[in-house]
Amino acid sequence: MLGDVFERFVQKSPISVMVRACLERVLGADRLDLWYERTAQKQYTRELLFSSVYDLMNQVVFCVQPSVRAAYRAHQDEVGTSLVSVYSKLNGLETHTSAELVRYSAREFTPLIEHMGGERTRWLEGYRVKIVDGNCLEASEHHIQELREATGRALPGKSLVVYEPACGLVTDVLPCEDGHAQERALFGALLKTVKARDLWMEDRNFCPRDCLCEIDNLGAFFVTRAHQG
Repeated sequence: MLGDVFERFVQKSPISVMVRACLERVLGADRLDLWYERTAQKQYTRELLFSSVYDLMNQVVFCVQPSVRAAYRAHQDEVGTSLVSVYSKLNGLETHTSAELVRYSAREFTPLIEHMGGERTRWLEGYRVKIVDGNCLEASEHHIQELREATGRALPGKSLVVYEPACGLVTDVLPCEDGHAQERALFGALLKTVKARDLWMEDRNFCPRDCLCEIDNLGAFFVTRAHQG
């Protein structure tokens, strides 16, 4: 159905074909736009599609283009709206939407990885190992030059990121727009994701007694670096 050229790719590079098929299935434009309509709480689609914004950001993240502006100029006809509209869409993107995109992709990719036998050897049989750590956005050369080294400048946002080594995926992220917030302010939301037989590996910042006791009460386990104090 797809022709001789595609068949040659299947024969010579099957892994590439499988990866491309999985990406198209989960993150194709139609699927992303439908997912966005179900997920966004305040934003909505008028002319600029979420899949178009996603594609522009992909090009920046993977260093195909140096900036959103450059990516837009390279695909202006496909985007179909002004650069101002693109930046307005990005500036208004909800943290809820960003977090749900990570969870959605993890839910979709995990069974595909399992089906293709792509899971890694489990670190501890019978447990679902999760590694959690805090993260903050790094300084950017695109910030105003006069403010790059200023101590009083606005701090970037923070997040807690959950990585599962068995499937090799980041499966959850808990973002926070307040750059001055302490990571522990996000512990409540993190504990809502804990399930029985989870094994949480975490830094010493995650050692408050209430947090560890709640993990234990939920039938889960933890390996936490001992705090110096």
